[in-house]
Amino acid sequence: MPATLNTTIKVLIVDDSAIVRKILSKQLNQYRGIEVIATAPDPFIARDKIVTLKPDVITLDVEMPRMDGITFLRKLMKHNPMPVIILSSLTPKGSKVAMEALMAGAVEVISKPGAAYSVAETCATLVEAIKIASRAKIKKTANTGQNENTSSRRLSIAETTNKIFAIGASTGGVQALSKVLTSMPANAPGTLVVQHMPAQFTTSFAQRLNNDCAVNVLEASDGDRVIPGRVLIAPGGFHMLLQRSGANYYVMVKDGPPVCRQRPSVEVMFNSVAKYAGANAVGTILTGMGNDGATGLLSMRQNGAHTIAQNEASCVVFGMPKEAIEKDAAEKIVPLSDIAKTMLSLA
Repeated sequence: MPATLNTTIKVLIVDDSAIVRKILSKQLNQYRGIEVIATAPDPFIARDKIVTLKPDVITLDVEMPRMDGITFLRKLMKHNPMPVIILSSLTPKGSKVAMEALMAGAVEVISKPGAAYSVAETCATLVEAIKIASRAKIKKTANTGQNENTSSRRLSIAETTNKIFAIGASTGGVQALSKVLTSMPANAPGTLVVQHMPAQFTTSFAQRLNNDCAVNVLEASDGDRVIPGRVLIAPGGFHMLLQRSGANYYVMVKDGPPVCRQRPSVEVMFNSVAKYAGANAVGTILTGMGNDGATGLLSMRQNGAHTIAQNEASCVVFGMPKEAIEKDAAEKIVPLSDIAKTMLSLA
């Protein structure tokens, strides 16, 4: 069960470094509402402490003795799902491993500093992630990917010229987007995606989706055309906006201050789609913490676009969709399993 408000969040730290365990424990225990109830140097010891202590949130290293963190995470999500935050050193190779963790069900991945003595610098970010994770609804993983994807790609759609899909997501969005995009046929409308994600991850995320999807998925570059069969993922650390030149759509990728505390921001992307695509667009807001995209989705609806919000039962965190629904920005409220089908029917 997710931790509720006004209760102490019980945290288990799993890391093979005794120094990291000591520093994290000391720092996290200084925050009101968070208690490190135990630490573990490897997944086998962690497993026993999970059974006896029942933590609300786990922080998990990737490289550990006896069993790596990703293998442990997959086993945990299959047999005893709970909120997990990965603490990972972000090398180019490590970012791919971190992406595997997000696909396997981790709520968040946070960069671990290269030197153990500087781990304290990550604690403010980690505390926020722990609070979000404690309210996440984590479900058991299911091995249904291949057959489901094969059948869903047979969906047929009408003429897609000048149609635009815009999708925003945050916490829990990696898995949700995989579900939606693998259900799209190769000729789906041009699609823009903003997923809150660090810069080191978006390239790997796009490559991973491209391998799994019938549509072509790539990390967006400034000036990329938005065409049927192409999905553009906003690069981490940059805003992505839809632009139009005559009948042609393309994206602008640019720096700028965070909007709704995010860069890339769903709000920025949705507002640009409302302006340049209007009734030719379908906007969808998926699982995530906060309010990014809610007002932008309302702008899309007011400009004639069809709009969708993921329903509460299928969200990992019902924050962004809830905000959109409360603003009357969502024309339809749909479970994750039906979102791709609904978007295609509206197009």
